[in-house]
Amino acid sequence: MKQKNNSHNFSPDELLELAQTIKLWAKDLGFQATGITDTDLTIAEQRFNQWIERQMHGEMTYMSRHGTKRTRPAELEQGTLTIICVRMDYFPEDPEHSIALLDQADQAYIARYSLGRDYHKVIKKRLQKLATLLQQKIGPFGYRVFTDSAPVLEKPLAEKAGLGWIGKHSNVLQEKTGSWFFLGEIFTNLPLPIDSPAQNHCGSCTKCIDVCPTRAIVEPYIVDSRLCISYLTIESRSAIPESLRPLMGNRIYGCDDCQLFCPWNRFSQQTPETDYFARGDLAGPQLLDLFAWSEEQFLKNTEGTAIRRIGHESWLRNIAVALGNCLASSPDNQNEITRALKERQQPSAMVQEHIDWALQQADSCDYG
Repeated sequence: MKQKNNSHNFSPDELLELAQTIKLWAKDLGFQATGITDTDLTIAEQRFNQWIERQMHGEMTYMSRHGTKRTRPAELEQGTLTIICVRMDYFPEDPEHSIALLDQADQAYIARYSLGRDYHKVIKKRLQKLATLLQQKIGPFGYRVFTDSAPVLEKPLAEKAGLGWIGKHSNVLQEKTGSWFFLGEIFTNLPLPIDSPAQNHCGSCTKCIDVCPTRAIVEPYIVDSRLCISYLTIESRSAIPESLRPLMGNRIYGCDDCQLFCPWNRFSQQTPETDYFARGDLAGPQLLDLFAWSEEQFLKNTEGTAIRRIGHESWLRNIAVALGNCLASSPDNQNEITRALKERQQPSAMVQEHIDWALQQADSCDYG
């Protein structure tokens, strides 16, 4: 925590005014909402530990690596008293375009959050500016900036800070804007006044559960990562289970179905942040074009985006599955896809296994 030593002695009125000022600054910096909460995550800790015990984190060993630091903010950053939580909207386009893209078997669907600049860079820079403004006003204080970059339970903190409630799909929802937003935090050693937690408005709706392609939402509010397409295409470095491959469709990086079909997202609006606008070559690209990228082209074309971190091998693995699904659903360019799969140069053993599976989809289909 930066600048740990301070001797602030604010009155309750001064702290209230300071919290209001922080929220105004945050709005000016491009955050759509700001809330403040304390460090008590007792309920969230119980749920998180149960999720880990059920092995639903899969290969994400980092989720259990830090003991109680993830669920107890004051252990992660000693001296933390309150946490400033922010929301930044990212949806880059008309949702109907994204929904329509899911039916285009020869095109790639890429999770909408990753189409533009890497959100880690955008949000962290803005949060640092917010912390600097606060420091200029009150002098040195203890703080640390986070955005999905350390063992932090961002969603429960956001819910406690009043930014929205955690929906049955495990994403944070806000009744006026839906769920298309990123989260960020500033841990502070300031005794700021805290906001009221958000109320859950999911009601009896189960749309997200019903539309999940792999039935990864195994019960309301619980996602089994091992079944989730986002996990399979981004976090996992292993072979994708064969039983799940046909269910993935053309989704090669992440999955948005639980958000695309959530009724609350009918209120979502396009982000004002141009950094999150889709790059022209990623908005709705042809699978064959992406499959042809060399590793050098992959690194160049995904530079500055969140996509780059999965690496070229996982990229090819994911696209091979999508091409197999394309072969299984449409005969229009069967020969072209088959040729591309067979000619892919020097794939790894894992990629080759997925290519072989993809080719089998053509052999097993009767297009007549």
